[in-house]
Amino acid sequence: MVEAFLDRHGEQVAGGVLASPGAAVAPPRMTAFAAGHPVPTAASQAAAEALLGLARQLEAHDTLVVLLSGGASALLAAPAPPLTLDDKIAVTRALLARGAPIDRLNAVRKHLSAIKGGRLAAATRATLVTLALSDVAAPVEDDPATIGSGPTVADPTTWFDVARAFEACGLASEELPPAVRSRLADGLAGRIAETPKPGDPVFARSTFHVVGSRRNAMAAAAAAAAREGFTVAVIDAPVTGEARTTAPRWVDQVLALAASRPRPCCVVSSGETTVRVVGGGRGGRNQEFALAAAIHLAARGVAATVLALGTDGVDGPTDAAGAVADETTLPRAAAAGAPDPAAVLAANDTYDFFERIGDLVRTGPTRTNVGDLYVALVP
Repeated sequence: MVEAFLDRHGEQVAGGVLASPGAAVAPPRMTAFAAGHPVPTAASQAAAEALLGLARQLEAHDTLVVLLSGGASALLAAPAPPLTLDDKIAVTRALLARGAPIDRLNAVRKHLSAIKGGRLAAATRATLVTLALSDVAAPVEDDPATIGSGPTVADPTTWFDVARAFEACGLASEELPPAVRSRLADGLAGRIAETPKPGDPVFARSTFHVVGSRRNAMAAAAAAAAREGFTVAVIDAPVTGEARTTAPRWVDQVLALAASRPRPCCVVSSGETTVRVVGGGRGGRNQEFALAAAIHLAARGVAATVLALGTDGVDGPTDAAGAVADETTLPRAAAAGAPDPAAVLAANDTYDFFERIGDLVRTGPTRTNVGDLYVALVP
């Protein structure tokens, strides 16, 4: 995003902050931070504080352009005092491990932050223009308040939504860091100000534009499949829910669509699932989706190939973007000495399972994020 913007408007850029996963080369007049994702790091905090400092220095005649993408919730982390980064990391990890959907996770993030939930907009007098790549599929597609936890837009969530998020994820009060527990109590009692809400004058000079989303990724995948001679069907509704239970339903939907179309058929869809971490293994939501799909294909006795991958090239805390599976996955894995697939899912250990048979998909970081792609080829 930064490269494209500088290509068009580089001469007008006086300075800036770049926060991205992994190493990043700072463009001219900009400071780059190799920030953390999906869990924030010290570099995430440094990037957020640098951006807030820049925003506060600007005058009313200046323009602040925010190039925002999915993942920014972790890449920009400015804990609201007196919270620490460790407090935010602990809460983020706990919610991710319990499969918190993005809207609940971000409601919490916004209320523990000094930059999210419209607070970046509140920090500047400049005209604010946000150009966003969206990875948000549900509950409100491309919701500006959810993309990157909405640092430049009004936040409709409240402290009561934060409490409900913890409750829905089964996260008891005593499991929260003391500072977070105290801040939640103060927020519920009205002793801490809410995040800026719709109608707040801080947004009078702010505009927001979604410039790319999962639909762009689906259109590109569909066009590529058509060039290869496949009949193409696109599932418009986002794929959501827990990966291991959503995948079988998705496979059934794919096979029903393919049954009424000329073969070979390619079915393209997108979205973002969740994983409830109960085991000590390694994997990601797309790897779990692919394995659950393989189990269901074997149970139905049908031939199809399934690809599940993150458009950012990262699936969970692994070096894979996702995995590919078909009707031969289970027998090939058994021959390679892999554990029982159901046990693998129970242990959240899909990475080793697919590594054994060479079916992990490694693209490397793509430097963009519009959610996950799910593609099926039916011969």
